[in-house]
Amino acid sequence: MSELPRLLVVDDDPEICSALARGLGMHGYAVETCNRADLALARLSAPGFDAAVIDVMLGADSGIDLVRAARAAGAQLPIVMLSALSEVEHRAAGLAAGADDYVVKPFAFDELVARLQVQQHRAAALRPVPARLHAADHMLVTATREVQLTDREFALLSLLAAHSATPLSRGEIFDRLWAGDSSSENVVDVYIGYLRRKLKPAADFGFEIVTIRQKGFCLEGVAPTC
Repeated sequence: MSELPRLLVVDDDPEICSALARGLGMHGYAVETCNRADLALARLSAPGFDAAVIDVMLGADSGIDLVRAARAAGAQLPIVMLSALSEVEHRAAGLAAGADDYVVKPFAFDELVARLQVQQHRAAALRPVPARLHAADHMLVTATREVQLTDREFALLSLLAAHSATPLSRGEIFDRLWAGDSSSENVVDVYIGYLRRKLKPAADFGFEIVTIRQKGFCLEGVAPTC
């Protein structure tokens, strides 16, 4: 069974949060609620949610400011704003802050769900499809490219992918892949070079191997999956 899409509802009124959670839950969402802008910002900036519904008025805080701060922090999930304020300037302010849609109260749940689904479909269409690592034949495959990797290249790329954006030092990589060999740690640089040459241009694969000064190597972009 597939997981339900996770939705964050942000409203300073606990009763409204509860009503939204019940209604959206009946429409197939796993809903979490938040009553404070500062806590909501931390949750919006972290991965895990598929979409968010945010009220424009959050007590002393502004939902518009929250959306703007979330976008500035890198949040890319679809955001639908709710408000009793229907004037064009209010809707324009919410959209300019980074909201994907704006629903005026009162509204029907069917309308809110339909708007959420539209934004989720749009986000999914824009989301890059990760490259895939095929263990059986040591191939790296994308929608347009297939690259044959050697055993060592495959092991090295798989290791980097497993740690995604976390840098691994030359010593860590050597100990995991070349422990017991008579090679020096320089062999890591050699194979990093081999992979970089095969993975050009990076745009074809959705990621590249980057060097983080005094920390090591990691992948930047969408890491390949197995």
